[in-house]
Amino acid sequence: MSQKNNFGQKMSVALSDWEVARWPNESILQGNWCSVAPIDFDKHVEKLFNALQKENSGESWTYLPYGPFNSQEEFAQWLAKTTLENGTKLYAICDMYSQPIGIAGYLRITPDQGVIEIGHLHFSADLKKTPAATEAMYLMMKYAFDLGYRRYEWKCNTLNEPSIQAAKRLGFTFEGVFRQHMVVKGYNRDTAWFSILDSEWADIKNKLEIWLRLANFNAEGKQINRLNTKE
Repeated sequence: MSQKNNFGQKMSVALSDWEVARWPNESILQGNWCSVAPIDFDKHVEKLFNALQKENSGESWTYLPYGPFNSQEEFAQWLAKTTLENGTKLYAICDMYSQPIGIAGYLRITPDQGVIEIGHLHFSADLKKTPAATEAMYLMMKYAFDLGYRRYEWKCNTLNEPSIQAAKRLGFTFEGVFRQHMVVKGYNRDTAWFSILDSEWADIKNKLEIWLRLANFNAEGKQINRLNTKE
């Protein structure tokens, strides 16, 4: 319900109790299927590069503005450059044996507005379509909202159907398309925008936690009940 100021103009909801969100620290996010750790160049770079090389056709890099990388050195240079970008924090997604099998990051971290984006997602063949992949996204969502962020964003190329379906499955709401938003590898990119708000998180969190229970998976790690965050 809108309010009005002294001039009779409509105003949105006042946020008198909201406090500025906190910046992500060096905490390791631990789950049952994986852990999500801030990038450590000495521990992660070589193993992460090798894991991502298991899918070496280049197909998984098509919609990203970088990659594929021809050498570990080239990959390390990209990591080093990206970690220095304002509002960015990169993480290694590790399996139960602490072996890196994917990469993710927070982007456009804006504590004073309570906005944070998940991005730089690249999953190795060992991570794709596993409980660990979903759990890694859950852990990063939970951490962001625990830090006090009001809005959690996901953006992708409108042609990247797997990314769009992943966002919807995880509970994100589609907000629209930024047309001719970027030029990526010489091609136009229209960008699809998705978000989860803090007011929506409790319900999505509960559904993710129920799905991630060990009892929901058989001995081969296959799900018993499907994840549906929109029911």
